[in-house]
Amino acid sequence: LIQLVESGGGSVQAGGSLRLSCVVSGYTSMRYCMGWFRQAPGKEREGVAAIVSDGSTRCAESVKGQFTTSKDNAKNILYLQMNSLKPEDTAVYYCAADSWDILRLGLDYEYWGQGTQVTVSS
Repeated sequence: LIQLVESGGGSVQAGGSLRLSCVVSGYTSMRYCMGWFRQAPGKEREGVAAIVSDGSTRCAESVKGQFTTSKDNAKNILYLQMNSLKPEDTAVYYCAADSWDILRLGLDYEYWGQGTQVTVSS
């Protein structure tokens, strides 16, 4: 059973940066697609960034040039570096994993973390 635990959220002023971490445990030898998602109050959950086993990444158009995802395979940690944060980036951020090792931002991931709150003030 794969478990995901996010950390690194918090409150920041507009223009600031945060780096979210997602510690992954329970890996098997299978390859996984890992993703970051967010859900703002009153809105649907949306994909933000994803990374697959060969290191290829994809970001949503809304955060291109602003957010970057990466992973440390030795430590089993997924990262989301968020720069130039805006109030509209305020949301609960989730990491997710799925054994279908295809780069995508849809919600069809099997394993999900509990989320970490990011609040950006103007």
